[in-house]
Amino acid sequence: MLTLTQIEIDAFYLTLKVALFSIAICLPIGVTVAFILSRASFPGKWLLDGLVHLPLVMPPVVVGYILLILLGKRGIIGEWLFQTFDITIAFSWKGAAIASAVMAFPLMVRAVRLSLDSIDKGLEAAARTLGANNIKVFFTITLPLSLPGVIAGTILAFARSLGEFGATITFVSNIPGETQTLPLALYNFTQIPGDQTPAIRLLIISLILAFGALIASDVLARRVNKRLGLNAGERD
Repeated sequence: MLTLTQIEIDAFYLTLKVALFSIAICLPIGVTVAFILSRASFPGKWLLDGLVHLPLVMPPVVVGYILLILLGKRGIIGEWLFQTFDITIAFSWKGAAIASAVMAFPLMVRAVRLSLDSIDKGLEAAARTLGANNIKVFFTITLPLSLPGVIAGTILAFARSLGEFGATITFVSNIPGETQTLPLALYNFTQIPGDQTPAIRLLIISLILAFGALIASDVLARRVNKRLGLNAGERD
């Protein structure tokens, strides 16, 4: 019961790899987009907001098919990448990371934006009156104060990436050792009649990873909030 097969081990490590690369894609772009949505005012802002949150309301299979049209070997962008740089994204773990990043992106942006919206903008204005430029204000005032939201968004996006299924299987298929993450391996095992022990093992692993991510998010956010509170007290 407790001994994992090689397929299960590969699926476990691939899931972590895909989730980590997904966060590496999401984090810088997500913080930037959240900052734009929170602080900027421009025509068509509602359109950007809608596009960011679209994966939340669209069926994941539709998202995967759109990625296939765009980044497939004969896709609008994918064909150019293959012919120019010999890069293939579809049906590879890189494609799985991109699919997970797209599905997790709205959660990242939403958490960071809520954190940015809660910051007292007077602090940023005061820093500017003291001679700090916008970049310095962002890295010394805005980003540190929004860290709880950034951490929460990062771990929520990580947890979402761990469980991504629909967009992944549509975009990169279900290839053992290459694109078969835990959800896809679990799906495979549930389709096999007979012993369900492998499926139960993967279910337990998935639950542990998901709960671990949520607990880590809460603990880290509390610590950062406490640290920010201590720093504010020291300044006072």
